[in-house]
Amino acid sequence: MGTRKRCAWAEGLGPDYQKYHDEEWGVPVHDDQVWFEFIVLDGAQAGLSWSTILKKRENYRKAFAGFDPVKVARFDKRKIERLLKDPGIVRNRLKVESAVKNAKAFLKIQKEFGRFDAYIWPFVGGRPKQNRWRTLKQIPVETAESKAMSKDLKGRGFSFVGPTICYAFMQAAGMVNDHLVTCFRHKQLR
Repeated sequence: MGTRKRCAWAEGLGPDYQKYHDEEWGVPVHDDQVWFEFIVLDGAQAGLSWSTILKKRENYRKAFAGFDPVKVARFDKRKIERLLKDPGIVRNRLKVESAVKNAKAFLKIQKEFGRFDAYIWPFVGGRPKQNRWRTLKQIPVETAESKAMSKDLKGRGFSFVGPTICYAFMQAAGMVNDHLVTCFRHKQLR
């Protein structure tokens, strides 16, 4: 694992970060519960480093009912107040309330499209967009697709889904292959 060439952002941040890069980041998602997990985690990340959220991921899993959108949509004010006292998550009222609000919007999309997966993939034409970046500086923070996704999600009642968050979401969920061409994962995910 240590001799493979990785994306520069995954180097030197410890084995958990490398494992996330090597096994999960950029792998196409088709499971609605995983989609909801990424919505919660990417919203929580806003303004913070991904390593902060990755370290708290298991705490988020416990706090947010295993990322079950049906259960999270039922969180009431008392539950939100308890979450705001939980040191295992980011205790930001807007982010916690957003997760509940987003769960409700997520369920509406599932009802309309059958699955969230059927709704989200058309933003990239139904399959992962294959990029060929050579340096981290080439990777955009937002794209036309992430802007369109952000606008549509906001129109459906989501929050903490700006174009930059949406692009990070697209990267994590494998809608775009943003592993550098020098990274061993780029070719594997083509």
